[in-house]
Amino acid sequence: MYSRHDIGTLLLRIILGVVFLANGVSKFQGGIDNTVGWFESLGIPGILAYAVGTIELAGGIALILGLGTRIVSLLFGIIMIGAIFKVKLADGFLNGYVFDLVLLIIAIHMVLNGSKLISLGQLIMKDREA
Repeated sequence: MYSRHDIGTLLLRIILGVVFLANGVSKFQGGIDNTVGWFESLGIPGILAYAVGTIELAGGIALILGLGTRIVSLLFGIIMIGAIFKVKLADGFLNGYVFDLVLLIIAIHMVLNGSKLISLGQLIMKDREA
């Protein structure tokens, strides 16, 4: 039987993965060059647009599948800290960084707790132990 904590953490992992997957897809669908230009307009090296987009895209898929949850969530947390302080902070709490802060806190939860329920990573680890 699964605990409420396990189920809640699974839901957080999946929604975090879906949100980042969608953001990663949008960076590439709209043309990564547009994202590169936007990064550069903010004073961020354009090459980081490729890194962020790839982390969001691949990391979102990994989280949904339950692979590398803690590492991916750490990367998402770093991205959210950058987004809050470089892009959203000046717009204030409600009109700016509130959503990014929620994503950051969920990412921190995933780093601290992991998520083994319905996790491909957990399945792989069981096979290695057997």
